[in-house]
Amino acid sequence: MQITRATDYAVRVTVHLATLPPDRKAPLGELAEATGVRDNFLSKILQRLVRHGLVSSHRGTGGGFRLNIAPESLTLLQVVEAIEGKIALNVCVSEWQSCPLQSQCAVHPVWQKAQNVLSQELAAVTIAELAARTTEKSKALLEESR
Repeated sequence: MQITRATDYAVRVTVHLATLPPDRKAPLGELAEATGVRDNFLSKILQRLVRHGLVSSHRGTGGGFRLNIAPESLTLLQVVEAIEGKIALNVCVSEWQSCPLQSQCAVHPVWQKAQNVLSQELAAVTIAELAARTTEKSKALLEESR
């Protein structure tokens, strides 16, 4: 199992947006440069984040993108699920399908526990925390280069 590039980029862009002043809108080009993601691919990712209500899009002069949810309230789980869908380590533990072998399957509880732990860990981290860590690391790198 591996997080897709789209999800990695969605996390990067939401963290970058969280480092900006709340009223500031970032244009696509700026976001592409800050995250290292091509404009056309980032545009698709941002559309999905907008569709899920995590980011808002504003057209025209002075337009751009900004977080639609306070970074302190936005979790890593929300960003991951906006791109990947609900976490399901196996079909047998997904919300959309029940497993007929569940009652006799020895591994089902292991899949369920692993899925719950992963979801809890991702839900425990906010985008604000990641933005603060990013800012700290950037400052440390800047000081080292002096």
